[in-house]
Amino acid sequence: MTKLLSEDAVAAYQRDGFYFPVDILSEAETRTLRDQLEAHERASGGPIQGDRRHKPHLYLTFLNDLIRHPRILDAVEDVLGPNLLVWSTSFFIKEPSDPGFVSWHQDATYWGLSSPDVMTVWVAFTPANLLNGCMKFMPGSHREQLEHKDTFDKNNLLSRGQEIAVKVDESKGVDAILEPGQASLHHVLLAHGSEPNKSSDRRIGFAIRYIPTHVRQAVGAKDSATLVRGTDSYNYFEHEPRPTADCSPESLALHAGIVGRQVQVLYRGTGQEHFRP
Repeated sequence: MTKLLSEDAVAAYQRDGFYFPVDILSEAETRTLRDQLEAHERASGGPIQGDRRHKPHLYLTFLNDLIRHPRILDAVEDVLGPNLLVWSTSFFIKEPSDPGFVSWHQDATYWGLSSPDVMTVWVAFTPANLLNGCMKFMPGSHREQLEHKDTFDKNNLLSRGQEIAVKVDESKGVDAILEPGQASLHHVLLAHGSEPNKSSDRRIGFAIRYIPTHVRQAVGAKDSATLVRGTDSYNYFEHEPRPTADCSPESLALHAGIVGRQVQVLYRGTGQEHFRP
């Protein structure tokens, strides 16, 4: 018995490597999340970027609550099982009329995790559509790892500007159009990308990366993750604590240390010490 997804939805995810839309939040709840994010940005002097864009659930309480939302966890459990960690979170924000884009890529290429049993839940804080650069998915591409190359393109929102090194038939792509409060689910090996935002409003997406507890970090130092459901009998990851307040000195120090360690994995071989702005 599934908890939230239908059996057909689970089968579609396994066949195609993605499934959407999944209704998570109401319009009012989503508006509150955007307001909280933008209040934080005003207080900190500008749009969230660089290292602060990654794993912000470690220093913002409303995001730590979101990664534990029961509807999200029920959907993830339907695919990955009952014992779940959040390995990472990231904001993907495209400002109005901004050239920022995401090249066709597979997430697994640089993450260093031991297994492809990894799901990204991408929660829309704003509409995601063709005008503002919604994600595009390549059905069935999660069945094999493809060769990638690094570009470090200044307009590419990815950490290394990584892109698939072989030609992608974009005509087969599926547009992941979402309303605020909806989410898409995609496999760690699914090829996906997105175009620039040509609209007059921000496009805000919050990506949550879930793993079952049997997955481990296979590259670099011991990693950390947040246990959000069930039990962890493997202890491959150090367990991350909830922040007690937004941007407390303790949570910011913890975040800086953890993200610094993750940079060493994601940027290995490049000499980079911080996430790109």
